[in-house]
Amino acid sequence: MAASVTIEEVARVAGVSRSTVSRVVNASTAVSPEALDAVRRAIDTLGYVPNRAARALASSRTLAVAVIVPEDVHRFFGDPFFASIVSGINATIAASDYVLTLAIASNDPDDKMLGYVRSGSIDGAIIVSHHTSDTFVERIAASVPVVYGGRPPSPGEGTYFVDVDNTRGARVAVEYLIGRGHRAIATITGPLTMTAGVDRLEGYRQALTAAGLQPGMAADGDFTAEGGAAAMRSILDRGTPDAVFAASDLMARGALAVLQSAGLRVPDDVAVMGYDDSSVATSVAPMLTTMRQPSYEHGSRMARVLLDLLDGAEPPHATIMPTELVVRESA
Repeated sequence: MAASVTIEEVARVAGVSRSTVSRVVNASTAVSPEALDAVRRAIDTLGYVPNRAARALASSRTLAVAVIVPEDVHRFFGDPFFASIVSGINATIAASDYVLTLAIASNDPDDKMLGYVRSGSIDGAIIVSHHTSDTFVERIAASVPVVYGGRPPSPGEGTYFVDVDNTRGARVAVEYLIGRGHRAIATITGPLTMTAGVDRLEGYRQALTAAGLQPGMAADGDFTAEGGAAAMRSILDRGTPDAVFAASDLMARGALAVLQSAGLRVPDDVAVMGYDDSSVATSVAPMLTTMRQPSYEHGSRMARVLLDLLDGAEPPHATIMPTELVVRESA
């Protein structure tokens, strides 16, 4: 029934003009307090629902934004980080006038994604999990307002991003291992084509250097469980560390399986530290000691920054969120 109520009926009940109702619906400030109150009461009484398509046409907006994930489908659906961060984005977008679309594109060789963006199908985008090789995202950022999830490799003056303090988080993680008496600490890194991978490796090195220790064995685990397992095997081929800092919980899960298959006890023989505090951390045995990053809040904050940009506000260019050490059984 609410969908059949017209803007003219709202105007009649409120005792104002149709244009006044339109201004209220579109959040214009050019309305008197008395008229604003009358229109809002009429909307509540009649159950009026604004015609989204008409509003979009009138404002030259689509009222749609996209989350663009430059990863393959297997990785997107296999990593709980994405579920958490997209949930945070969706919650904030759902409370606005905008609708959210999701685009998974590991690369864009035919410029399909770029063509979609340039066609005017969306008003802005949030780009999550980008690599230095994903040059197409730079062309997207030149076409619509963009907020990056994670610091882009070369942030320019007009770049907006929300990130966690990955360097400090990794440093705190490794300092904890050092404080527990570990000295031969290996690391399984994320891809060094991503700033998260680079920053977590830097934090690892900073902690060891500050303690007068040399960096241990390292291998790239690609932020996946399979990659973490392969990296752990590579490390064990070179020796046995007394602790491993894995730059994601998924990689830590893969490392745990390899260590246990090799007859090594965790944490008695080798301590394992993860990063994320995702659902993976409590689904393995022993449960992971890890660095918590606020993925849901991260997503929500990115969405808020994008909405502010689209509303003509001036949000901060860089938002850095904290991490937190969570101690469990693996270290």
